[in-house]
Amino acid sequence: MKSNVWARRRARRALVQAVYQWQMADGDLVRIEADFLSSGSLDKADVEFFRELLGATLTNVGELDEQLLPLLDRELSSLDQIELAVLRLGALELKDRIDIPYRVVISEYVELAKTFGAEDGHKYVNGVLDKLALTLRPLETSSERV
Repeated sequence: MKSNVWARRRARRALVQAVYQWQMADGDLVRIEADFLSSGSLDKADVEFFRELLGATLTNVGELDEQLLPLLDRELSSLDQIELAVLRLGALELKDRIDIPYRVVISEYVELAKTFGAEDGHKYVNGVLDKLALTLRPLETSSERV
């Protein structure tokens, strides 16, 4: 189990970089995925998890952005690009990967925002994803708040 946690953590780290690359260069999903697969960035990572989340994030970016917009205090275009990538990935996992506890999703992406983002960007990411979890996972979040 422990190795799976680390493999997913490595995949999430590469995912933030891949989504950031896509946002900055409006790149092609197939090319970005191939670049990461061939670069060694996914050594010891959960490659299937990486592929699944990258494809789903880039394919559903409009829907993810619509879910995030009401929770933001600014326009998407004003967000730091790392924070935007982290928020999109976190939103996707909260929405589609109910097998992963919402607290794990939030924690993982807050840590990635600390690693790659602006100085206090992780606080913003935490707040937005926490609000999103209340909407997307009402049963899970309400059972913990009782």
